[in-house]
Amino acid sequence: MLKIDFLTGSDRAGWEELARGKDAHFSTDRTPADYDRAWDRLLGPGPVRGIGAWLDDRMVAVAHYVFHESVWGVDGRCYLADLFVDPSVRRQGVATSVIHRVAADARENGYRSLYWNTLADAPARALYDRVGTFHDGFIFYSYRRP
Repeated sequence: MLKIDFLTGSDRAGWEELARGKDAHFSTDRTPADYDRAWDRLLGPGPVRGIGAWLDDRMVAVAHYVFHESVWGVDGRCYLADLFVDPSVRRQGVATSVIHRVAADARENGYRSLYWNTLADAPARALYDRVGTFHDGFIFYSYRRP
C-alpha cells in the first residue's frame, strides 16, 4: 500500500538516494553541501516543503515544492520544483498520487494554484497532460547573467 507523508529527520538516507537519482538522470552535479542545504530547507519552517512516498516501507518517490504569494491574486501559488519516482515503480500511479497530495497540501494552506515546468520531451508528459493543463504558447526563460 502506498503511503505519502511529509519528510522527517529519519528519512534523510532514502531522500538523498532519490535526490541523487534525480540529479544523475538530469546530469546535475551537486556537492554534499548542496544536499545538506536542501535537506535543511525541506525540514525547516519556511515555504519549502518535501514529501515522500513509501511502498512496503521503502521510499520510492520524493517531491519538493514551494509556497509563494501572487502579485495580483488573493490566493498564493504552489510551485512543484521536483518530482522523482524510483524507476522500478514508475507507471503504477505513484507520481499521480504524489501530485494529488501536493495539491491537497497547497489547498489546505490557502494556495489554490499548483504549477510546474517540464522538458518538452519528458516521458512524464502523459501524466502531466492527465492531471494538469498545458499552457500552449508559454515559453520559459532563465536570466543569463552578463
